[in-house]
Amino acid sequence: MARVLVLGGTSWLGGAVARVAVDDGHDVTCLARGVSGSVPDGARLVPGDRDDVGVYAAELGPGEWDLVVDLARAPVHARGAVQALADAASRWVLVSSISAYARHDEPGADESAGLLPALRADMATPEEYGEGKVACEVAVRSVRGPDALIVRAGLIVGAGDRSDRFGYWPGRFALAARDGGPVLVPARRDRPVQWVHVGDLASWVVSAGLRGITGARNALGPTIPLSDVLDACAAVAGFTGELVPVSDDALRSAGVEEFMGPHSLPLWLADPEWCAFMDRSGVAAVRDGLIHRPLSDVVEDAAAWEAQLGLDRARGGAGLDRAEELAIVARLR
Repeated sequence: MARVLVLGGTSWLGGAVARVAVDDGHDVTCLARGVSGSVPDGARLVPGDRDDVGVYAAELGPGEWDLVVDLARAPVHARGAVQALADAASRWVLVSSISAYARHDEPGADESAGLLPALRADMATPEEYGEGKVACEVAVRSVRGPDALIVRAGLIVGAGDRSDRFGYWPGRFALAARDGGPVLVPARRDRPVQWVHVGDLASWVVSAGLRGITGARNALGPTIPLSDVLDACAAVAGFTGELVPVSDDALRSAGVEEFMGPHSLPLWLADPEWCAFMDRSGVAAVRDGLIHRPLSDVVEDAAAWEAQLGLDRARGGAGLDRAEELAIVARLR
């Protein structure tokens, strides 16, 4: 049994990390405000606001940790945690992001690729997410040196995902199978898609962290064409209806945004500067034990989650509302 501290643990990935550690038989503590949800059964919640740099000493007290997993996106949180707890932690994992990279137009780029400049502010806005993650990495390395695992996660998918970026497609095919209408898809379906399932990522974070893996690792799966994802989503949904392929220019003219956000088509990336955002090397993490579940399992998991949320709900994180999609199809025809 190891003593594991998760800085977070009540939201999506943090909760998955804590759940894996509990299931593996470890003594798990989660330091979080507790407003995003509850910790998994078997874990202990220590309520605390990380805006207060004294929270670690005040709420956790003295003690040694075999592993600390930090999911911070705010540089001030990463800096405060590592300065307060570094001497008490045998192993340290920071979950960063591939958004930390400066360029996304180099297919197959590995962990040696250049990073964005580190954010100088304490807190990152959504537009500064990548720079904020770089600042978190700098904070950890300034104290731990090379003795930390920096996990640069790709697109995280699976049950619990509220971003709509992957789940849109199994949800949309299921909705179309129910209402009998067509599905709008990009004409270019040969472009790469890449992701990591939240359960696979959480399992590897705990395992690799406790095994003492250090350095930066891209945590993402193999690259496949978008067409494979769409085919798998259609198969799981039992969709046999019409696909309406639309060119990049026509999608833009219709006001459709790329990848994420309102009025978007998830996983569609036509901007040449972002052509390799979902086409990076994850070889090093796989070599260190990251195992990816089959595409069919990923799609079934996402489809079940979409059904739970409601197939015809309003799309806020990413995607087109069904009425909006059908209106675009009608105009283009």
